[in-house]
Amino acid sequence: MEYTIILDRMEFRAFHGCYDLEQKVGNRFTVDLEITAELGDVAREDCVEKAVNYLWVYETVREQMRTTQRTIERVATNIIDALYDRFPQIRRIRCKVSKLAPPLGGKLDRVSVVLER
Repeated sequence: MEYTIILDRMEFRAFHGCYDLEQKVGNRFTVDLEITAELGDVAREDCVEKAVNYLWVYETVREQMRTTQRTIERVATNIIDALYDRFPQIRRIRCKVSKLAPPLGGKLDRVSVVLER
């Protein structure tokens, strides 16, 4: 059996962007994750050690947000790769990375990319 863990609107200040100024001054970003994993003995044994620990998921995302990238596509890819490396029981990840108030010359709430693997 599989189960899904959802972490919504994790917010970070980071320095991702294609413009040099973005990489100097930074911006606010959000990350939304939907992780499907093999349940195994997690529920039957009530075993946290066998679960996809969402504290560790958050820490993994935070680590990846600290590594400056030029595109949010690369940021999302790094997050997905790191989570698959850390949790072998993961079967699918949907990762949405959003840059809040992007510098596009007009009023815009956010720009986002969604990657699934």
